[in-house]
Amino acid sequence: MTDGSSARRSFPQGGYMYRLLIAAAATLVVTSQASAQVRIKDITDVAGARGNQLFGFGLVVGLDGTGSRSTFTQQIAVDMLQRMGTTTQIFSQLPAESVLRSTSISAVMVTAEIGPFARKGGKVDVTVSAIDDARSLQGGTLIFTPLRGADGNVYALAQGPLSIGGFSVTVGGGGVQKNHVNVGRIPGGGLIEKEAPGELVRDGKATLLLKDPDFNTSRLIAKTINERYPGVASASDPGAVVLCQPTDLTKSATQLIAEVGLLEVRPDIPARIVINERTGTIVAGEHVALSPTAVAHGNLYIGVSINPLVSQPAPFSGGVTAVVPRVQVASSEQQARLVPLPKSTTVSDVARTMNALGVTPRDLIAIFQAMKKAGALHAELIIE
Repeated sequence: MTDGSSARRSFPQGGYMYRLLIAAAATLVVTSQASAQVRIKDITDVAGARGNQLFGFGLVVGLDGTGSRSTFTQQIAVDMLQRMGTTTQIFSQLPAESVLRSTSISAVMVTAEIGPFARKGGKVDVTVSAIDDARSLQGGTLIFTPLRGADGNVYALAQGPLSIGGFSVTVGGGGVQKNHVNVGRIPGGGLIEKEAPGELVRDGKATLLLKDPDFNTSRLIAKTINERYPGVASASDPGAVVLCQPTDLTKSATQLIAEVGLLEVRPDIPARIVINERTGTIVAGEHVALSPTAVAHGNLYIGVSINPLVSQPAPFSGGVTAVVPRVQVASSEQQARLVPLPKSTTVSDVARTMNALGVTPRDLIAIFQAMKKAGALHAELIIE
């Protein structure tokens, strides 16, 4: 993207401007001029092959004093004990906070995702998140929890010890913590009790859904498939390619989709620049084009410093020593040079020119935004 030798000739190595140039050059990423061949399975999904979200409400036990003392959590524990048949006259006469006072429990929400081809008896990973004031779920065990789908039916059952991936230690008034300790996972902790099969073929047809819809990409996918299986594919819209039954009736829908997914195409990438203002990162595609234009950009710096001045009265004058702040304000503005950009300029040329001027990544973001507003930048500008 930038010529390192020219940078070293313009700015002495180790100097401030040289370091600034290297930092800016490392932040702008320009994609290769040649689009890569990718497999169809990597840029499409099969309609009907979708997962389903599951959720449930449960209780984590076995915490080392890091659980919740809230009345809500204690009542949940009492209700669970009653459902298990551990009921006494005391439970019915006294409130939950009087019957059970434990810091070893926590009320949690349990979430999971069941795949479209998961079978009964299979296992899924579950995520457990505290919803009360528990300080940590470290060392806890999730008690038997049904997981339901959007239709209210139970699709899986979750239970097992939590894996936090961190720790939290508090001693006296201080402590140390690594990662987030109020959320944990149970690998394979969900046992599938009901299947949610997907429907790959409908009316004798299967549909490939493009992850990034584009007219030309869908056309190229259909063309590539028809070269291998004539008359099988058709691009119905920018986001879908429909597959029909091939003449070879010995192939099942699964075999056809598997073989089609291995075919390679070169997707048509739109002209796009993605900007992340939080990190100062810019990623530009290969088709970004710029019209002839001129760019000038300068920075204004205003610094305010306060230097205390001690006022000492003369001896026996009855005065009081006082500290008087002295405020100093200084301003400086970087000289902005007007840089003309010729016709057929690419974003790589702009980056090289701006880096040679010592423009920082955040300044480059402002320049791209101004060029887009001026109509000189012919690309979609996405700001995150």
